[in-house]
Amino acid sequence: MLKEFQEAIEKEINSLTFQKPGELYEPILYIMQLGGKRLRPLLCLLSYNLFAQEWKKILKPALALEIFHNFTLMHDDIMDNAPIRRGKQTIHKKWNSNVGILSGDVMLVKAYEHFTTVEGKYLLSVLNSFNKCATRVCEGQQMDMNFETQPAVSEKNYLSMIEKKTAALLGFSMELGGILGGQNSEVTEKLYNYGRNLGLAFQLKDDLLDVFGDEQFGKQSGGDIISNKKTFLLIKVLQKASGTDRKTLLYWLDQKEFDSEEKVKEVKAIYTRLKIREEAESRINGYFDLATENLRYFKANKNAWELLFSFTGNLKSREK
Repeated sequence: MLKEFQEAIEKEINSLTFQKPGELYEPILYIMQLGGKRLRPLLCLLSYNLFAQEWKKILKPALALEIFHNFTLMHDDIMDNAPIRRGKQTIHKKWNSNVGILSGDVMLVKAYEHFTTVEGKYLLSVLNSFNKCATRVCEGQQMDMNFETQPAVSEKNYLSMIEKKTAALLGFSMELGGILGGQNSEVTEKLYNYGRNLGLAFQLKDDLLDVFGDEQFGKQSGGDIISNKKTFLLIKVLQKASGTDRKTLLYWLDQKEFDSEEKVKEVKAIYTRLKIREEAESRINGYFDLATENLRYFKANKNAWELLFSFTGNLKSREK
């Protein structure tokens, strides 16, 4: 069933067509066809499947989630001046920043167009919830940019940032499936909480895999270390490091010119000595456990529940 969902989402993406000017629309097709986990539309379909069977009729609003997600990636890459996305050139590198800004703007419009295909009785609820979610994503991105110039970031503020930037959209993806499945606010809130906890676990897992995974997502391994990105791992190591480890860590954080491979090796060694990986894994498992606990409310449809439960386990055990 999961494969059927994935194939239907890819077919919907591949059916996207746009008009002229090509300079505006080609970047949209480019980023949408770079691949990815399609996690957000998948969650929407999995959520809807708990309550209804005719999941193909909500493919367009589910795809709106993926369009919006890629819109945020397109603009984030410009803000971060990132050269690579999923192993390919980012939009602003392949074209330019002005193209990336304008194409991203159109993607947001197209996301709204896809949401307006839902049944009229659900439309206002969907748009209100999406607007809240989109605002939270922007708030999270601004917090993330603020962190770049702050000398220190607390664990609490970091978790608040990823709750907005990453987890809110996963929460809304689940909520959307519930709304379109005719569920009341009590049920959709539980669905949102599942997606929220899943999102927190997912982002912390990304932080971990950037350092301790294999080559990730077509990005440079250890990229967060190289850029001094204030991730959960860096925040925890700054809390724990002392003596020689702290001196070495601060040295690398202060360097403007350095050998990237050497920096990653040295900082990763400090993470290992101070058991930062184990701390991150404990926190990740805690959020996955909370997400799994949220699922216990939805056992009425046994097959759909088991599919979502299995999907959660796959995300927990992923290595890329």
